[in-house]
Amino acid sequence: MAEKERHTICMVSDFFYPNVGGVESHIYQLSQCLIEQGHKVVVVTHAYGNRTGIRYLTNYLKVYYLPVATFYNGVALPTCITTLPLFRDIFVRESITIVHAHSAFSVLGQEAIMHSQTMGLQTVFTDHSLFGFADASSIITNKLLELSLANVNHVICVSNTSKENTVLRAGLQPSIVSVIPNAVDSSQFVPNPSARALGRITVVVMSRLVYRKGMNLLAAIIPAICTDHDNVDFLIGGDGPKRILLEEVREKHQLHGRVKLLGPVDHADVPNVLVQGDIFLNTSLTEAFCIAIVEAASCGLLVVSTRVGGVPEVLPDDMIRLAEPRVKSMVDGLHSAIELINLGKRPDPDDYHRRVAAMYQWKDIAARTETVYDIVTRDRELTFVDRLQRYCRGRPVGGIIYSCIVIIDFLLLCLLTFLRPTENIDLVPTFGNRLQDTTNKPTH
Repeated sequence: MAEKERHTICMVSDFFYPNVGGVESHIYQLSQCLIEQGHKVVVVTHAYGNRTGIRYLTNYLKVYYLPVATFYNGVALPTCITTLPLFRDIFVRESITIVHAHSAFSVLGQEAIMHSQTMGLQTVFTDHSLFGFADASSIITNKLLELSLANVNHVICVSNTSKENTVLRAGLQPSIVSVIPNAVDSSQFVPNPSARALGRITVVVMSRLVYRKGMNLLAAIIPAICTDHDNVDFLIGGDGPKRILLEEVREKHQLHGRVKLLGPVDHADVPNVLVQGDIFLNTSLTEAFCIAIVEAASCGLLVVSTRVGGVPEVLPDDMIRLAEPRVKSMVDGLHSAIELINLGKRPDPDDYHRRVAAMYQWKDIAARTETVYDIVTRDRELTFVDRLQRYCRGRPVGGIIYSCIVIIDFLLLCLLTFLRPTENIDLVPTFGNRLQDTTNKPTH
C-alpha cells in the first residue's frame, strides 16, 4: 500500500481563538485531526488584545497572531500588499505547500490567497456563509470574492445550499467545489438530564447577538411564548449589539426571572449551558450550516429553527422543527415543541446523541479534506500571465484593478527576495508533529 501523502498546511482567517464561533471551532478541530493524521498545520490570524506573536495550542498547533490593525467586526484592515512580508516569512519558514483560507468575511484570508498564489503555492478556500445578491454590501463582497477565487485550486462549502450560493456568487466551475459539512466533538457535547430545572421548560439560545442571527425576531418571540406558557424560561448565551434590545424586552415585560442573559460564553462552557435546556432555538436569518443546532442535538435538545440556507440539510425531520423566519411561524414552531414536552413525549437524549455522533465526526471531515489536499497538490502551477488573464476574463474594470494589485504584489515579492533571499530565511524544525520531513520550500 502506498504511503499516505503528508502536507504542510497554513490555515488563515481573521476568526480564531480566543474569539468564539463556528469558523473558529471548525479551524481548530480540523487542524487537530489533520495533525493526528501526520500533517503539519499552522494557523495565522490577527492579534487579539495582548495575544500577539506565536502561541502553541493542544498537540503543538502553532498559531501566528499577526500585529495587524482591525476594524469592523474584528476583521483585519485591508491593505492588499503590506501583509506580504509577514506571510512570505511564515510560508517559507514553515515550508508551507497549501494555504487554506476560511470565510468570505476574512480579509486576512483573501490576502493570504493572493500572496500564496504569487509565491506559487496551492490554495484552498472554505466558505462558511451565505450571501445575497441585491444589497450593496453583498454586491461588493461577491465581486471581491469572485476576483480572489479566480485562480483558487479548490473551494469547500459546508452544505449543498452553500455550494450553489458560492458557485453563483464567485462564478466558479462546480467541478472545483466540494461539499464537506461541519462536525461536532460528540465527546464534549453529551446529554445530562439532571442539569435541567425540574418542572420548567428551558429554551436555550446560543448565538452572537446581531441582526443576522435574528435577534429582532427573538425579541418578539420571547414575550409571546412567556405569555402563553407559564412554565417556559429562556437561557441566552452570547454577546453583541442586539443585547440591549433583549434587555429592553425583558424590562418592558417584567421577565427578569424568566429570561437570563449569560453574556459571552467560552466554547468550553457551551455544553454546560446546553444541557440545562429542553429546546434549542435558532432564529438566524441566514445560515450556511449552523453548527450550533448540531451541538444542541448532540446534547439531547429538541431543535426549533428558521428554515433558511443549509439548515434543512443538517438534521433529520424528527430532531428539528423548521419554521419560516417570521414571528408567528416561529412561535407556532415553539408551541409545537413545548406541547410535545408537556405531553411527556420528550425525545430520548441518548438516542439523539448517538445519531449525531454517527452523522458528524471530525475524523471523517478531516479525511475528506485530505482528499481535497491530495487533488490540489497535483494541479499544475499557473503562469503569472495565466493568472492575470483569469482575473480579467469577463471583468473589464474590476479585473484590471485587481490585476494591477497582483502585479504590485509580484514586484514587491521580487524586491523582498532580492533584499532577503529565501536561503537566508531559517526553516522551523518540525516539533511535536508526526510529519518529520519538511517538504520542498516555496520558490520565492
